[in-house]
Amino acid sequence: MREALFYEKKEQNLTACRLCPKLCTIREDKAGFCRVRENRKGKLYAANYGKVTSYGLDPIEKKPLYHFYPGSLIMSFGTVGCNLRCGFCQNWSIAHGDPDTAELTPEQVVEMARRQKEKGYPNAGIAYTYSEPFMWYEFVLDTARLAGEAGLKNVLVTNGYINETPLREILPYIDAMNIDIKGFTGDYYRNYCVGRLEPVLRTVEIACAQKCHVELTNLLVTGLNDSSEEIERLVDWIAALDREIPLHFSRYFPNFEMDLPATPLKTLKRAGDIARKKLSYVYIGNARELDEQDTCCPECGNKLISRTGYTVGATGLDNKRCRYCGRRINIVGDIIS
Repeated sequence: MREALFYEKKEQNLTACRLCPKLCTIREDKAGFCRVRENRKGKLYAANYGKVTSYGLDPIEKKPLYHFYPGSLIMSFGTVGCNLRCGFCQNWSIAHGDPDTAELTPEQVVEMARRQKEKGYPNAGIAYTYSEPFMWYEFVLDTARLAGEAGLKNVLVTNGYINETPLREILPYIDAMNIDIKGFTGDYYRNYCVGRLEPVLRTVEIACAQKCHVELTNLLVTGLNDSSEEIERLVDWIAALDREIPLHFSRYFPNFEMDLPATPLKTLKRAGDIARKKLSYVYIGNARELDEQDTCCPECGNKLISRTGYTVGATGLDNKRCRYCGRRINIVGDIIS
């Protein structure tokens, strides 16, 4: 347990957490909405500091990150807790349950990642993932600092629901983020995620401005956030920010508190068609039937990087340029194929 950053002490031993837009005021011996920031005798503590629910060496494409060290592996760690409560949560047993945990220090996490590299695995670094890494803020910050010093990259797979000051403090240590934009209306966030849209959009804007590599994911839930109009608004917003940002549409399957039918393949195909009119790189996940995980040149349309599952083949690139027309392709780092 570690004293938390970004909180204020109040009268009667209350604490006011300022890490995320929930802005929880927490009574003594209680926790905030996330369940992991606890008031102990008028001090706020990160109760999940060093607590790891799961870890493993994952393909970078699983995050999903398709334009950051494509084909590499990344040592991935997760904890418990989340500051949203999405009815369709795919990792609910970690985010909202009480799983067993192991205790690790930042030094041990960095050493585990470094050893994978020494064994010859194409390990790009460390991903903080599985549940919400911003609710692991103090541990991620300490670990990311050490990882950067050891020559390892740091990746966040996040809902982006964080306040601006803590975001700006941690960003210098973060090399890439996949940010999940759940939907593109305030009502959707309010009704199905117990949050707000605007802070997430601000996180994307700040991360891009700070030159962090950003990719976006949008899980299309049947009948809730999958209309053409909502998808068009999302795409327009991304294109106005930077049309080179990769966008991953993901197929929803019933889980946690939601039993709507799985996203129809035709809905995913329609979303992809809409997005490609304005964005350079659009992918569809959790739907191998559609075979829309390859990277194609936005200029000439030729296939540059092929993906079969997590196997990557990069035959259409020459020094990160399209081999056919010469267009520069938004790729960060080496490609392992």
